[in-house]
Amino acid sequence: MKKHIFITALSLLFCACSQQLPSDFTESDALPKIYPDYVDVTVPVNIAPLTFQMDDQSEEIAVRYAFGDEEIICGGTKAQPDFDAWKRLAIAAQGKDIQVETYACKDGQWTKFKPFSIHVSPDSIDAYISYRLISPSYVNYEELTISQRCVENYDESVIYDNILCTEGPNGQCINCHNYQQYNPGRMQFHARQNHGGTIIAYDGTIRKINMKNDSILSAGVYPAWHPELPLIVYSTNTTRQNFHVNHPNKIEVYDTESDLIAYDVMKNEVTNIENDPNELEVFPFWAPDGKAVYYCSAHFEYPDSIEDKTTYLLRHSNKIRYNIYRKSFDPATMAFGPREQVFAADSLEKSATLPRISPDGRYLMFALAEYGVFHIWHRDADLWTIDLQTGEARPMTELNSNDTESYHSWSSNGKWVVFSSRRDDGNFTRPFFAHIDANGKGSKPFELPCADPDYHRQFMKCYNIPEFMRGPVTIKPQAFADVFKRDGGEPVKYVQKLSR
Repeated sequence: MKKHIFITALSLLFCACSQQLPSDFTESDALPKIYPDYVDVTVPVNIAPLTFQMDDQSEEIAVRYAFGDEEIICGGTKAQPDFDAWKRLAIAAQGKDIQVETYACKDGQWTKFKPFSIHVSPDSIDAYISYRLISPSYVNYEELTISQRCVENYDESVIYDNILCTEGPNGQCINCHNYQQYNPGRMQFHARQNHGGTIIAYDGTIRKINMKNDSILSAGVYPAWHPELPLIVYSTNTTRQNFHVNHPNKIEVYDTESDLIAYDVMKNEVTNIENDPNELEVFPFWAPDGKAVYYCSAHFEYPDSIEDKTTYLLRHSNKIRYNIYRKSFDPATMAFGPREQVFAADSLEKSATLPRISPDGRYLMFALAEYGVFHIWHRDADLWTIDLQTGEARPMTELNSNDTESYHSWSSNGKWVVFSSRRDDGNFTRPFFAHIDANGKGSKPFELPCADPDYHRQFMKCYNIPEFMRGPVTIKPQAFADVFKRDGGEPVKYVQKLSR
């Protein structure tokens, strides 16, 4: 006899769960239209319960999740499996499929839709992700946070909140967060404006670094932490943004200047590693073995007669195209080699950004769009991969949609990626996950599960820069704020060359 697991009603606000499926119904050959779309997705065995609702005007639904002798029957307005029951079901089904039957009641008549599967991979996923939560207008900086979410359940907490260092008209804007080898105990992020500086959290200590120096373009912006050494490579950027009224890409973010620098966390030393005035270097990322750094660069020359670089570059921004390069690195001597081209996006009349390499070093994933550097606001932006063994580059059509795909990260086991997508409504980026097999092929992406399946459609924030972590950041937000407010930060020392 099958083991039946019934869920008691949690609240009238969300849903009630019935103890039996409808006995009087008509059958449909169509798959149910549900939100989020979890039809035939592949999920990790340790993912939180997949809740959903009918994406129409159904009055009530009944849903059966089943594998073998395990089943969960949910009823009400939304399917919200009990956490413990889901965990047992997912473990039992790993490597196989959970079968999902969906019934919907409309105008008093029940309809049973074509069943679908949820493929449960035995490959687990890192327990946590972190991201910036930001309004899509990019002007409400006071509401910007770095937050973290446990993907094994629905727990979310704030790592740092701008409001903690915002004082009247003096606001703060936090920039990209990054970890060394998925370690939440070794992280960095940067804040501009009020009490600005770079925060380095390293094995229990928190430091505020003043990375501004006359010998470098700016403080560090986009970071990449070496997989083993206390070394961070940054791009330094003079960034501008413009807002469009009629253009489908609502915001254009671009750099008038950008370079690459390397920062020694222990010695508090910094040096330039790429600072060609005719190159716009950005988005560094380390190879997993720590012996090369990948990055993007666009060739752009200003005429000698130009005084206003910002206006000139904006007028030509749709002609700026970034290619992918790498520089070798010798950990013994801390020396970087000359740049080598990896992917010539401009030969396709495209622009490549955000190179990210799988932990086994096999695949490089990047975002590709027609032009520019800030693809999260480019509706044509798609994810591509390069097989670094064969050099073959291809679009990840299995992951892409008709809207923006951008910021992406690999899980620590290299079996999963998370990326930001605007596929739901064109306005808000939300985290989507996909399994990547040994041949670099991705599964159908699925949206980050929430306790209430309608949560993301009610939540008026964008998820930017999703990063995997092995566990949560345990430093309290106020502890970061106290360090920000303490002083101007430790000034960096500029050196011509880093040394061991």
